[in-house]
Amino acid sequence: MAIQRETLTMNIVKRPQFSMRMLAPKYWGIWCAFGLLAVIVNVLPYPLLRVLGTGTGLLAKKILKKRSHVAAQNLALCFPNYTPQQRDLILRNTFKRTGMALFETGMAWFWPDWRLRRISSVVDRETLLQQEDAGRGTLVVCSHHLNLEMTASIFGQFAQGFGVYRPHSNLVYEFIQHRGRTRSGHQMIDRTDVRTMLRVLKKGYRLWYLPDHDYGHHNSVFAPFFAVQHAAVTAGPSVLIDATNCAVISGVTVLEDNHYTLHIGKDLSPQIPRRDPETTAKVLNKELEVMIKRDIPAWMWLHKRFKTRPEGAASLYT
Repeated sequence: MAIQRETLTMNIVKRPQFSMRMLAPKYWGIWCAFGLLAVIVNVLPYPLLRVLGTGTGLLAKKILKKRSHVAAQNLALCFPNYTPQQRDLILRNTFKRTGMALFETGMAWFWPDWRLRRISSVVDRETLLQQEDAGRGTLVVCSHHLNLEMTASIFGQFAQGFGVYRPHSNLVYEFIQHRGRTRSGHQMIDRTDVRTMLRVLKKGYRLWYLPDHDYGHHNSVFAPFFAVQHAAVTAGPSVLIDATNCAVISGVTVLEDNHYTLHIGKDLSPQIPRRDPETTAKVLNKELEVMIKRDIPAWMWLHKRFKTRPEGAASLYT
């Protein structure tokens, strides 16, 4: 069901319009790259896309040495009880998924809906839809899984909403990215526009939010995340939940046997006290751990998740 919110239109990130400036030679590479990606994902069968994605990821592992080191350190911090061999296998599979993420982005942005429906399904969708029936806003907690674009497209098949969005600085990339992320009916809210986020939730709609990255000291608290006792977590969800009394429901997509299954979680709001960002962070981190454990290699281990440390604490990256 399409979202129609006239009162919110002025605050939604508007779709970029095509201009002749986009045909400048400096943008030709981007046009060609996305054009080629669109052709590849629409012409080749999915099993072959998996082969290409895996190969691309393993090649990236050889090239991106620093990112590989960061991912290995993250895995060692989060799973100290795993053997080095177990963590090495996760790391290798993470790069495979990283390569596949390129083609999954193309699938999410350029595939026809029928093709997406053919290889995807949803578990417990009623948990999310009943909040809409009750007129209650929902904070949909997602994670930076490498198939995130596919997750957004699968949600768009049955539950459209508003995404927290960071526009790209490149004119053509932003033109393509915005269309890709809104093609299924989602709308975008600038990540700095908290007022519109609150209005969306108060009016009974869904807001997608990803609280699993390290966003720095500003407006952050510390909470356990796997074996790391002090991981920086944004206090943003606590602000949104306190002000709107919204439901809090997670969603994560797992790839298995060439099929994408979106798992919808239970409403977490009864576990979250008001005006308590630390407890909110703990509850959300526990849910994120459950989501990540469904498919550990598929999470974005390549970024410095623990770069922000408590005052006086040593860096976890050497």
